[in-house]
Amino acid sequence: ERYLPDRIGTNADLEKIIDTSDTWIRERTGIRERRILDGLPTSFMATAVGERLLRQRDMDPADVDLIIVATVTPDMVFPATACLVQDRIGARRAWAFDLSAACSGFVYAVVTGSQFIESGAHERVMVIGVDKMSAITDMEDRSTSVLFGDGGGGILLERSEDPDLGIVDFDLHADGSMGDDLYMKGGGSLHPASPETLEKRYHYIRQNGRVVYKLAIVKMAEVSLGLLERNGFTIEDLKLFIPHQANLRIINATAERMNLPSEKVVVNIDRFANTTAGTVPIALHEAWTQGRLEPGDLVQLTAVGGGLTWGSLLLRWAY
Repeated sequence: ERYLPDRIGTNADLEKIIDTSDTWIRERTGIRERRILDGLPTSFMATAVGERLLRQRDMDPADVDLIIVATVTPDMVFPATACLVQDRIGARRAWAFDLSAACSGFVYAVVTGSQFIESGAHERVMVIGVDKMSAITDMEDRSTSVLFGDGGGGILLERSEDPDLGIVDFDLHADGSMGDDLYMKGGGSLHPASPETLEKRYHYIRQNGRVVYKLAIVKMAEVSLGLLERNGFTIEDLKLFIPHQANLRIINATAERMNLPSEKVVVNIDRFANTTAGTVPIALHEAWTQGRLEPGDLVQLTAVGGGLTWGSLLLRWAY
C-alpha cells in the first residue's frame, strides 16, 4: 500500500520561488511535479499506510508482531515514528523502531524485517518507508529544492507457504567515509538546534550532486548485477527492476549499464520526485496495481542513499 498527499507541487510553482525553470528541472531530473504534505507530520502518512495494509489483508492489528519505519524525517528524534504508528493503528502486541538509511531505508528495512520471519521469531512484520522531505528541503538551495517530494508506502511480511515465493537474496552495503556527500548537519548531538545552526541553515539536506550522481549509477548497477549473477539469474529472468527514484538520468544510466530494456524498469519520478525511503514502496505498489506483477515474477529492488548506503533485494512476487 502507499500514501501520497493530495497537494501537487509543479515545476511552475518552483519557478515562482527560486531561479529555475520547468525545462531545466525536467532535463536534469525528469521531474515535473511532486506531492506536498501541508501541516501534518511523517507519522500521518506512515499511519495511513499501516491502516491500509491492515484493511487490504483484513487483519487484526493485534496480529502484527513488529513495525519498522524507514525514514530520515521522523516526527521527533524520539519517540520513534514507528511507535506512534503502533499506537495509532492499535497494534498493541507489536514492538517498533525506526531505521535510518536514507534512500536505501526501505530495502534495508525489508531485509531486516525478513530476518525475524525467517528465524521463526515472528509471523507478521509491517515495513513502511516514508519521508516528508519538504520538511528538510532548503527552498533557497537551487540544487536540491527541485528534487524532493513527500510520500510513502509499505508491505506486510508473512511466511510463505510456497518455498519458491518470497525473498530470494539480498546484498547491502555502506561506506561511512562518504557521509559528507549527502547529509543534514543540524538536529543531532553534533549540532543541536541553536540560533547558530538556524542561521547557517544546518537543518536542511545538503549533497555533493556530482559525486552522488556518479556513485549511484555505478553502485546500483554493480550491486544489482552481482546479486542476479550470485543467484544464477540473468536480466532475461527479471520481470521488473524497481530502482530508487532519485533522478531519471541516474535510472536510465543504471538501466543502460545493466542492459535492461525500458519495459522492465519502473519509473514514476516524473510525478512524485524523490521521496527518499518512500520511492521504492510507492513504485512497487504502483506496479502491482497496474497489473505488472504476477505470482512467481522475479522482482529486484535497488537503492542508493545517504550514509552512504546502497543495496539490492531479489524476491519472487507472492501476492
